[in-house]
Amino acid sequence: MNILAVSGSLRAGSFNTALLRAAQDLAPEGVSITLFSLRDLPFFDQDVEAEGDPAAVVAWKEAVRAADGLLIACPEYNGGITGVLKNAVDWASRGKPAPLAGKLCCLVGASPGVTGTVRAQDALRLSLRRAGARTEPQGDVLVGQVHTKIEGGVLTDERTIEALRRHVAEFAEIVRG
Repeated sequence: MNILAVSGSLRAGSFNTALLRAAQDLAPEGVSITLFSLRDLPFFDQDVEAEGDPAAVVAWKEAVRAADGLLIACPEYNGGITGVLKNAVDWASRGKPAPLAGKLCCLVGASPGVTGTVRAQDALRLSLRRAGARTEPQGDVLVGQVHTKIEGGVLTDERTIEALRRHVAEFAEIVRG
């Protein structure tokens, strides 16, 4: 099973990207989690699309299509979804068939705040559903006060490690159907 993982943060020391790296290590046997960087994805522009998708967009759409499911680490900026992540959803919502159409998505998120990324994940679920993706009714992984749980880019909090392990395993079972 191939899961594509994307972080809504471009920061080199991103807590959300660290969460995805931890998920790679915690994935059940037979599940491969591949990180995909959104760094080179241009802003969605229908004029650009009309001329043909740029190489970074083609790579993004192909990666989404090839994946059995998506694992998305959703930061929360100013109470909402990041522009980087919304842009990626917009590009992957285009085409026939759209790469996100029917795609299973699993959300996680980390924030220095107490409530984790609850508002951003709600907004992301709405955008993904509008794009035709499926966000399965799993429990949330909302890693609050993440700066106390990830040290040097490594998830160290045992409770969070176990929650992430269960979440990824449950998602893999949903994808298997």
